[in-house]
Amino acid sequence: MILCVRLHTGETPAGGGSGRARLSDLLALAQDISPAVQELPPDTAIVDVRGAERYFGQDAAGLAALLRVRVLAHLGAGCTIGVAATPMLARMAARQAAPGTTLVVGDDEREVRGFLGPRPVAALPGVGAATARVLRSYGIDTVGKTAAVPLSTLQRITGVRVGRELYEKAHGIDRTAVAADTAATRSYTAERSFRRDELDQDVQGRALLSIAGELGVRMRGTGQVCRSLTLTVRYADRTTTVRTRMLREPTAHSAALADAVRRIHGALGLQRARVRGLSVRAEGLMPAERATRQLTFDPVDDRARRIEAVADRARARFGPRAVMPGSLPRPEGDPGDPGDSGGH
Repeated sequence: MILCVRLHTGETPAGGGSGRARLSDLLALAQDISPAVQELPPDTAIVDVRGAERYFGQDAAGLAALLRVRVLAHLGAGCTIGVAATPMLARMAARQAAPGTTLVVGDDEREVRGFLGPRPVAALPGVGAATARVLRSYGIDTVGKTAAVPLSTLQRITGVRVGRELYEKAHGIDRTAVAADTAATRSYTAERSFRRDELDQDVQGRALLSIAGELGVRMRGTGQVCRSLTLTVRYADRTTTVRTRMLREPTAHSAALADAVRRIHGALGLQRARVRGLSVRAEGLMPAERATRQLTFDPVDDRARRIEAVADRARARFGPRAVMPGSLPRPEGDPGDPGDSGGH
């Protein structure tokens, strides 16, 4: 299934940001769910989630809801989402959906026909004003009426190529695929949501340690490092605070990431804040072999990195929870647990 996500560009996000920057952020959030992401400037992304449904254990509508929450948490903005079996239908569904909602068009032939039938023929992608005017002159003003016309008749009216495209689109046939934009892989994001509003700084600190560990594992697994971290704190009243900090040197070392994000968190002074969730985005990704590292003669740091490499190999063989920091609680569902459903 395909998601078409349209960002509400009329809203002012926490921390501001240009339209282009916000689209890049949307692409990065979608990339955390599926690598097959295509941008449609100025405010839209197409996401192929067929491979992500099994991984996340959710259908396309569930993934749309997940992405909507992440867009709200990270960008402070809403979005409208269309879900369908093809990019064309998903885009049409996103245009038809009410603002801030998700419209799902099932892949059943009758459901597709029921969705397309009443739409004006000009709603089909690629049908311009001139073509629509010619069709209306023959009484063909809806997609349903277009689908009822034989292919040969459409070709006589509009031409061979245009007639073929009209016929296929009116029947819901879309031969295009999501053109994945590899440039969209600019960041990784992980988040933890609390079951209740959290005031305890220790609990929040364990969540940040878990997030930093997850991001480190993901970056090391793809041979990348990041140059900056962005912390988003989501409060009980649904407002957010966003802070970004450049790292002293590009890294994927979990301890360094945890130290940096804890410093950002500590600087916010959240002792009395009711926190609903925390998320961290590792930005400015680059290949690890291109990054420079300050030489150190600290045996503790070298030993920690060797242990980290061994732990990564253990996780790759036995699963992501095979090795966990001792400071993280083991009971399932604790916000510090990397297996918490808030992470991704």
